[in-house]
Amino acid sequence: MRSFGFAEGSVVQEYGYDDDVDSTLREEIAKSTGQELVDEDYPDIADGAIGWWRDEDGDADDLADLLLDMKANLESDAALCWILVPGPRKDGHVTTDVIEEAAETAGLMATTSVAVNEGWQGVRLTAQGPRR
Repeated sequence: MRSFGFAEGSVVQEYGYDDDVDSTLREEIAKSTGQELVDEDYPDIADGAIGWWRDEDGDADDLADLLLDMKANLESDAALCWILVPGPRKDGHVTTDVIEEAAETAGLMATTSVAVNEGWQGVRLTAQGPRR
């Protein structure tokens, strides 16, 4: 089971939900945390976030805006944050350079990349450390 590192009891906020998302992944995260995902209108602080993003959703600046929204509700800089994009051979694929550019603009850094399934891949984002 892939829970993306979310712990039991964590509130995970979801952005960019549409009918094409991976329902199995959503169920696995809910099972590992013991609660359903909350949507982007959740009014409180979240312990982690996932965002679904497709090429047609916009450019790197639009993605950066989404990442800033995701980051704004997180409990701390150490909170888990994942952006999920269609896989390399799928319609709507977003290239790594677009994700990295958007992450940098949002004060985040793309770290781990994992295949979710045939259709989606996930990129973990973490807070950037101080620049030297």
